[in-house]
Amino acid sequence: MYKTNVVGTLNMLGLAKRVGARFLLTSTSEVYGDPLEHPQKESYWGHVNPIGVRSCYDEGKRTAETLTMDYHRGAGVEVRIARIFNTYGPRMCLDDGRVVSNFVTQALQKQPMTVYGDGKQTRSFQYVSDLVDGLVTLMESEHIGPFNLGNPGEFTMLELAQVVKETIDPGASVEFKPNTADDPHMRKPDISKAKSLLNWEPKVSLKQGLPRMVSDFQKRIMDEN
Repeated sequence: MYKTNVVGTLNMLGLAKRVGARFLLTSTSEVYGDPLEHPQKESYWGHVNPIGVRSCYDEGKRTAETLTMDYHRGAGVEVRIARIFNTYGPRMCLDDGRVVSNFVTQALQKQPMTVYGDGKQTRSFQYVSDLVDGLVTLMESEHIGPFNLGNPGEFTMLELAQVVKETIDPGASVEFKPNTADDPHMRKPDISKAKSLLNWEPKVSLKQGLPRMVSDFQKRIMDEN
């Protein structure tokens, strides 16, 4: 994962330099680590454990941002940087391991939804069409970034499980398991910069977007069976 983020970014920056292309880095909210600032602004440098079990991704993306800005400053490459927060929607892999797809797949298959830790950790979930609009807007703008692209609506994992229950099956249950190491306690984007400079903000709430994802997952699960 670290190699993909670093060497892959380096290769693409080299290509952008050779052909004179504008380069988009899809970075991540994980650059903020387990944040001490809430919500997180782009000016926040983050709170990352560099030797933790999650660090290959966190530090890989942080290094990718460094390389991107080095190529911009040193080689004149046109760059744009987006820090993407949790995103969900149709066509995700049923078993990709992300919390929304996990909960939806488990609830549809009449399995308990797995909550790690006490379920009080928070995340913010944006619908995929909002992310696409944000990325296109950023690429067509004259602003480099970084820009937070995410939905400021914040949910605990237990609140997310409740929304999934209301959408799929009110009788769905929750199963608690030990939390994973270095799991961030909270995550919420400050999107003031994107609203001000890009005139962008998300339009689809979780309660609006989740049924669209559920419909797609339901069809694919039925097709598999």
